Amino acid sequence: MATEYQRQPRRKYCQFCKENTEFIDYKDTQLLRKYMTDRGKIKPSRVTGACTQHQHEVAVAIKRAREMALLPYTVPVVSSRGGRNRD
Repeated sequence: MATEYQRQPRRKYCQFCKENTEFIDYKDTQLLRKYMTDRGKIKPSRVTGACTQHQHEVAVAIKRAREMALLPYTVPVVSSRGGRNRD
């Protein structure tokens, strides 16, 4: 009889809670880019491991940085498929 064993994924801990971060600065683009996909979308908390409060603060900081043109809203998609016919 084979036992049905599923490995539980390790729980991600909030990096901001661990470091006792009081304020997430919208001008710190290097930090904010860690919480964005390569296409410019905000990663969900289940991926980043941030708690609800800090995930909200990260999202607000990213939106402020976008408004100030420090971060892009979207990144143009570069595809190797070549959508048009090239003769």
